[in-house]
Amino acid sequence: MRKLVVSMFLTLDGVMEAPNEWHDAYFDDEMGAAVSAQMAASDAMLLGRVTYEGFAAAWPSMPDAPGADHMNNTPKYVVSTTLEKAEWNNSTLITGNVPEEVTKLKQQTGKNITIMGSATLIQSLMQDGLIDEYQLLVDPIVVGSGKRLFQDGLDQKALTLVDSTTFGTGVLSLTYQPAGQ
Repeated sequence: MRKLVVSMFLTLDGVMEAPNEWHDAYFDDEMGAAVSAQMAASDAMLLGRVTYEGFAAAWPSMPDAPGADHMNNTPKYVVSTTLEKAEWNNSTLITGNVPEEVTKLKQQTGKNITIMGSATLIQSLMQDGLIDEYQLLVDPIVVGSGKRLFQDGLDQKALTLVDSTTFGTGVLSLTYQPAGQ
């Protein structure tokens, strides 16, 4: 069975929004290797509509950027109740019963299914018990405001730290799984 893995850049205060405004100072070869390893372990992406639209607008115009081949060519599953079509290469809409459809994806053979961005989708799937792992790259910066990965109002969920590394820039690479998994 495939794992559903959250892969996220975060600030120390838990903000995930607009990493282009705070993350670049911490991205180096060490982090590049970690991100490349995450991509290599994945052969599908699950995205919410907002993240999908942002990625679809940016990645096709950057074919030579690091990671562009993966982003542009990997199958993408887009959860949305408002999109009528998903035109970015290898994109499929999920418009029905999301937990059921995600469970079907996880039952297929293959590598990890990665979720990037998509906080609302992540929170919903977390409540449904469908997320298998959180791979968080926590930058040593506090930005004070912005969308957080874990918003107020979520049910308590215990996690177990299964791996941690500190990069030379002070970034923490933290991998968590649901407790008892």
